[in-house]
Amino acid sequence: MDTEPQGHERRDVDVRSIVLAGAGLAVLAVIVQLVLYFQMMGLWSARQAALPAAPPVATALPASPPEPRLQIAPQDDLRDLRHAEEEQLHSYGWVDRRAGVVHVPIERAMELLAREASP
Repeated sequence: MDTEPQGHERRDVDVRSIVLAGAGLAVLAVIVQLVLYFQMMGLWSARQAALPAAPPVATALPASPPEPRLQIAPQDDLRDLRHAEEEQLHSYGWVDRRAGVVHVPIERAMELLAREASP
């Protein structure tokens, strides 16, 4: 009886050469990526140096968009607004401290107005 060796055929395919070729391609891909990265960084810095200086208006722009912004919960915003208005209508407070202007509760303002209007 003829016994054939077990395993794969070693004469037709050299596994070591295939693995080395794959590793070589992987190393080459990494080197190409590094070269491209540094080339793009050099081009970017050259482009930035060639650009004119930003106008003063562009540097004075705010970091966030101006009001009004998108309302996420308009019902809550309206409730808070109404609460602040009611608070101002029924409390004392300064409008302009230097000029001596104050706001008074609406009921008190109506009493004062009625007192001034009556003879």
